[in-house]
Amino acid sequence: MKERKKRSLLSSGLIVSAMTFLSRILGLVRDIVIASFVGAGGAADAFFIAFKIPNFLRRLFAEGAFNQAFIPVLSEYAEKKTKAELRLLIDSVAGCLGLSLIALTSVAMLAAPLLVWVFAPGFASDPAKQAMTADLLRITFPYLLLISLTAFSGSILNTWGRFAIPAITPVFLNLSLIGCALFLTPLVGSAAESLAWGVLIAGMVQLAFQLPFLAQIGLFPIPRPHWKNEGVRRILRLMAPALFGVSVSQINLLLDTVLASFLDDGSVGWLYYADRLVELPLGVFGIAIATVILPSLSRQHASADTDKFAKLLDWSIRMVLLIGLPAAFALVILAEPLLITLFQYGAMTAHDIVMSARALQAYALGLLAFMLIKVLAPGYFARQNTRTPVKIGIKAMLANMVFNLILIVPLAHVGLALATAASAFLNAGWLAQGLKKEGVLRWSAGWGRYSLQLTAALAAMVLVLLWVSPSAATWLEWSITERITRLGVAVVAGAGIYLGVLVAAGIRLGHLKHQE
Repeated sequence: MKERKKRSLLSSGLIVSAMTFLSRILGLVRDIVIASFVGAGGAADAFFIAFKIPNFLRRLFAEGAFNQAFIPVLSEYAEKKTKAELRLLIDSVAGCLGLSLIALTSVAMLAAPLLVWVFAPGFASDPAKQAMTADLLRITFPYLLLISLTAFSGSILNTWGRFAIPAITPVFLNLSLIGCALFLTPLVGSAAESLAWGVLIAGMVQLAFQLPFLAQIGLFPIPRPHWKNEGVRRILRLMAPALFGVSVSQINLLLDTVLASFLDDGSVGWLYYADRLVELPLGVFGIAIATVILPSLSRQHASADTDKFAKLLDWSIRMVLLIGLPAAFALVILAEPLLITLFQYGAMTAHDIVMSARALQAYALGLLAFMLIKVLAPGYFARQNTRTPVKIGIKAMLANMVFNLILIVPLAHVGLALATAASAFLNAGWLAQGLKKEGVLRWSAGWGRYSLQLTAALAAMVLVLLWVSPSAATWLEWSITERITRLGVAVVAGAGIYLGVLVAAGIRLGHLKHQE
């Protein structure tokens, strides 16, 4: 069994960010293909729900509760237990997880119509749309089994410092969906069905891709269900409350979809395309930082190094502000140009663009909070405290429901997005307040100067973006080449002035490093 790799958290984060960026760029290509083939109508809504159900459970279960419970226990075993005990833990978890997922998948495929009714009750008014969604769900749901096992493998690789492999794995989902849309659609006659098969194929490929790397570090799992294993029991105890912890924003997004199913045809699609663009900076940076800090925080907690623990949380928040603030402002200003350039082709209409842009601007207002949740929640999970994030998560979810009911009538789908953004800020604020009260979040020196540096850079970036970006009507008149060129100019100009002002204000790359 190989030793864990050690490197600075900035370099680890950059590795994950680079791999995730490649995946997200391919994800945009995927969404361009989906928009061109199915647009934002009834068939698109059916596929999005059939894909969202297993994908939501993946984020809630595999990348949410399981990941946050498994990594701290795995890190502790790696630090304090024998190799034999570590192997037994991995094999036991693989066996218990695999059996649970097989049972869940079997039941879900049989109960597909019921799941559609739960996740998209508004479809009940259109029996054909509801039946189509159930048929697609039977194809896509086994993806949960495959991707959860992939997440299990990725957790082991991340704990051993092999961040690049799990980070690059999502590329195969995008490649599979693009390939099936282009080449399988003519064979099956339905773009939505071909995309559903693409989801299933991607799950198989992603799991198969990671297994050789587990063998390389000597940790290839041999599934042996052992429910009484002490480590398995601890993981299960931690998982139950963690289901609501880090995944509250995903639950809120799901509530948006449920309520959107009652709104105008296309509302689910408008929220989907908006969410996809918000996911780009969230995944490339927010989730990347969360990925690399959880194993480190877990090890520092295991070694009782509270000073390093606090400094790492402080560093993570600074990094989130550095990227999250300009990303949020850019998405608000460039919402329509981005959507026009990426999606306004084929079945995607100008009306769809306007509706999606409004949702994107609303979601973008909460981007910083979404990122902060990703880095603050590990401060609890690394200390094997899942109860506090649960209580906070439940309060945030209740707030989101109230905001939804207040905003959905006057603002329709945009109100749903605004409610999600507002509840995310409450969630992040309560998480930070709890960590500060427990003494594990302590602000380092230099926050005043750092805030002024960021403010100056943001102001300059906003002015440049407003100056170089013409009206949406002008963007619609341009050819694809002109759209890409002008969007590229806007992005480069905005990023350039932002980085330039930061450097002029005294921020250097060396200031951003944090040694593990």
